[in-house]
Amino acid sequence: MEKEGGDGAPLRSPATTVPPAEEEIPAGLTPEEYSDLRPRVASHHRYHVDPAQCSSLLAQRIRAPADIVWSVVRRFDRPQAYKHFIRSCAIKGDGEIRPGCLREVSVISGLPASTSTERLDVLDEAGRVTGFTIVGGEHRLRNYRSVTTVDEVCPKGEGEGAPWAVVLESYVVDVPEGNTEEDTRLFADTVVRLNLQKLASLAEAMAAAESEEAKAAAAPPPSAK
Repeated sequence: MEKEGGDGAPLRSPATTVPPAEEEIPAGLTPEEYSDLRPRVASHHRYHVDPAQCSSLLAQRIRAPADIVWSVVRRFDRPQAYKHFIRSCAIKGDGEIRPGCLREVSVISGLPASTSTERLDVLDEAGRVTGFTIVGGEHRLRNYRSVTTVDEVCPKGEGEGAPWAVVLESYVVDVPEGNTEEDTRLFADTVVRLNLQKLASLAEAMAAAESEEAKAAAAPPPSAK
């Protein structure tokens, strides 16, 4: 089973439906942390995968509060904020962001795609869960469905530092005719992995800026001479 290690690297494990006893803990998460996240995986990241489909689950640890990470992930109208290969995005209809709304995404040149029409399936603000399905466009990812969750993980033990965020992103997609399951998963995983790495950089920079602003606001004013 392939897994990614190292700081800042997404962690990958299969997203197939398996009994809990057979689940493998993603690299980088302790058994205790994964135990906390297992209900989320079971609720949002398990799919029925047909023989002509493939599925995957990736995780990204981010050293930033979960609320900051969610503020980026929740923006169905601005996926280009952290998704590398999107040139522009426009919400169709009245522009309201709600489950069932559609966005028209324009993809940068150099990829085997030009446009993608995507439907927002879920936007759970309290639970920090969002997901979408690709329903049209010029691309090879047919019946692509994805779910992203943002969770806060608290370090175990004393003196372990502040909580961090863990982003889980999973998908299921058809394997195009003429392609193998491995090729399809490799392509989709690469795109998701790069996006999650950019999300981590963006959220951590936002958290650092917010921390500096808080320190500046709390600092006493300079004494008058």
